[in-house]
Amino acid sequence: MTERPIGVFDSGVGGLTVLRALRRRLPQESLIYVADTARLPYGSRSPSEIEGFVAEILHWLAQQNVKMVVAACNTSSVLALDRLRDRHSFPCLGVTLPGARAAAQGQRIGVIATEMTIQSKAYSRAIAETAREAHRSVQVWEVACPEFVPLIEANRLDDPYTYRVARRYLAPLIAAEIDTLVFGCTHYPYLANILRQILPPTVQFIDPAEHVVTAAWQELEVLGLRQTGRGRVRFYASGEPERFARMASLWLGQVPLVTKVNLSPVELRSGKG
Repeated sequence: MTERPIGVFDSGVGGLTVLRALRRRLPQESLIYVADTARLPYGSRSPSEIEGFVAEILHWLAQQNVKMVVAACNTSSVLALDRLRDRHSFPCLGVTLPGARAAAQGQRIGVIATEMTIQSKAYSRAIAETAREAHRSVQVWEVACPEFVPLIEANRLDDPYTYRVARRYLAPLIAAEIDTLVFGCTHYPYLANILRQILPPTVQFIDPAEHVVTAAWQELEVLGLRQTGRGRVRFYASGEPERFARMASLWLGQVPLVTKVNLSPVELRSGKG
């Protein structure tokens, strides 16, 4: 049981920020990473599409006998995970709630995310609820950043256009004098250097990837599912494996072996699948 892998999924390379954090904190665990690159980006998809995609990925990961799944995608976490996790016997963790809890330590909080994540208001609600429980007062400003994911997936981090786009997105948050910025998409930590140049140096960055890994560690400990030894990582992509491998190598420091995964439609009905 303990030697079963942990599944991690995202629409592309963004979830590698979660994967790297898992490898640092839990190097003994084996991981399966699924990149749904054939349907990238998720942020502009409809909720019903996202739910269908996530259902397919969870079903496939269940067939790989995983012991836990981490949705390394905020859009998936806020639009589908709550409705789908009860279909499976393994725990399914999202990045949104751990990130929101960490962000609630600030007072003037900015959230940057995909359009669908912003429309869901998931971060503002979770931050407000956490602050109320701690009897603290917070303000939250949310900004959709639809161009960020395509720019990152195209490896345009050093492009002057990306810098101009970032300045435009961050302008209302600078005007609001935020003290905390939440990366409401797992792709966005790749833009940290650009964002740091634009925002005041006192603004604290919150990367939910780091906090969901802590939640995963705690869950494994409670369930007695911690693995010993040294784990391995397997990579799968629904799009072109070679293209994803090239992109992933920029963030991993090596070219991973990526296998094509064929995801099949899943009937969305209540009950465990």
